[in-house]
Amino acid sequence: MTHTSTKGDQMTDQALVAERAPGLQADGSTTDRTRSGGLTIRGLRKTLGGRDVVAGIDLDVAKGELVSLLGPSGCGKTTTLRMVAGFLPADGGVVAMGDRDVTSLGPERRPSAMVFQNYALWPHMTVTQNVAFPLRTRRVPKQRVAERVRDALELVGLSHHAGSKPTAISGGEQQRVALARAIVQEPDVLLLDEPLSNLDAKLRVSVRDEIRRIQQRLGITTVIVTHDQDEALSISDRIAVMHDGRIEQIATPTELYARPATSFVASFIGSTSVVTGRFLAGTSVSPTAADTVLVRPEQVVLTDDSPIRATVARVLMRGHFAEVVLSTDGAELRAYVTGPPPTVGTETGVRLGDVLVHRDGVLLEVAR
Repeated sequence: MTHTSTKGDQMTDQALVAERAPGLQADGSTTDRTRSGGLTIRGLRKTLGGRDVVAGIDLDVAKGELVSLLGPSGCGKTTTLRMVAGFLPADGGVVAMGDRDVTSLGPERRPSAMVFQNYALWPHMTVTQNVAFPLRTRRVPKQRVAERVRDALELVGLSHHAGSKPTAISGGEQQRVALARAIVQEPDVLLLDEPLSNLDAKLRVSVRDEIRRIQQRLGITTVIVTHDQDEALSISDRIAVMHDGRIEQIATPTELYARPATSFVASFIGSTSVVTGRFLAGTSVSPTAADTVLVRPEQVVLTDDSPIRATVARVLMRGHFAEVVLSTDGAELRAYVTGPPPTVGTETGVRLGDVLVHRDGVLLEVAR
């Protein structure tokens, strides 16, 4: 059943804003200068097919900050972005950009621009014409259009392709055209939906770095949707990890990796192994039945002076390091080894560094 917002719903949303975002007024204005020019989301929700795809999320993005919405397919991250952009109406909640409540505005009236996953370039238009298109629809004077398009293409390094058609340039260059078309609008908020998913691995790294360079140079508030943890960790000021329509944790990449608030975040960000039985010997951890103990591979040390023994089950080469899979009593651990890896089938000692203790799925402590 599709929910249509009523006047009562709108009053509820305004009360929600007053209660949960004191700096944001009921009309969407803000008295908080740290939020001014940024993005504020309160109680945003969307139901599709009887399921809460987005279940009342809150998010603040400061002016000039880059935040990634990270999560698996179907977690609600793209639906959230489309509601923020105005392409999909929200069933409840508030979206404010700077000092304006834009919840009821269409995308063309919001101070934002969106880069789509498939780039959405017009194949019959040149690069210049594609970038100029949103300005022409807004009847910006021709001379100003030419100046802004020239500056945008120079910023993304595509001035030499100004007269080319999209089909004549590479995928990475097409992505930069889509980015230029967004920034030429001079938006307060830049929104990118899986901007690197259509690129090969090597190209993803260079375009990712280019997006970050441009974002920092312009100082533009940016939200990126991605399912790729490496991408989010390397490009973001903060990351919001989404799962089943909710935000599980919002934190810096360092904090998110070192202190994952839930078992889901710990398993989704980086690699973890469940620690049980003999592997816990020599640690300070005495878990209860409700506890899950996890360890990162870099916290697993192979050493001959440990009484805890394990067999090398597999060795997986990862380039400049090896991932060693260890087995004992039916349990497995993974360790990262930068030197020569041990031989499969041999026995080695194991010592654990920091472990993550979660109780009922929520972080209890980081122990050793």
